[in-house]
Amino acid sequence: MGASYPEMVERIAPFAGISKTWPHTSVVMDGVKAPLLSVVGSKLDQLTSEDMRAVGRVYAGWGLSHAFYRGELYREMGFETLEDFVAGVWESSFMNMDPHNVLAMLWTGQHADISANPSYNGDFDKALKSIKALACIMPGSTDLFCTADDNEYEAKLIPNAMFKPIQSIWGHFAGRGINSADNHCIDHNLKHLLGLHATQMTNKP
Repeated sequence: MGASYPEMVERIAPFAGISKTWPHTSVVMDGVKAPLLSVVGSKLDQLTSEDMRAVGRVYAGWGLSHAFYRGELYREMGFETLEDFVAGVWESSFMNMDPHNVLAMLWTGQHADISANPSYNGDFDKALKSIKALACIMPGSTDLFCTADDNEYEAKLIPNAMFKPIQSIWGHFAGRGINSADNHCIDHNLKHLLGLHATQMTNKP
């Protein structure tokens, strides 16, 4: 919205996301959808919730960080073993999703690009530079596929952007509202952004 309507959007605060699907992110999404596409080939209307079990297993390695697993934080969530956590959270969550909806969302994710339109014709840097909104860019510091590095590149090109990573070991889930410390960080940055005027922005972290 900030790129498409630069004169209308005053503030943006994206977190745990990216302005386009970078190559590595696309590869991750390919890996997530591969179990579904390999089950029935072209007969997608035959997919069931049971087919989503393997998708949950794949995503388990990307949704959270190495440090989360190394520190066994799943124990704080009531799971005694890693296997219990993967089955109880990842498999269970994905098996409650419609596989066709998931494939549609993954397709959308892989084709996301704020410059893929007649206004910018694929010129991604131009799209970022055209954003006039006051911006607070908040990636999860350990996000494995919407990475802080990608967000930092984007933030440097947005004229009025602050780069404020969420210092968290919750990976991509730093933006999901699960961990109170992450929520506090986001809320603090949002309040700061809402209180700013354009003259106070310096495009510095």
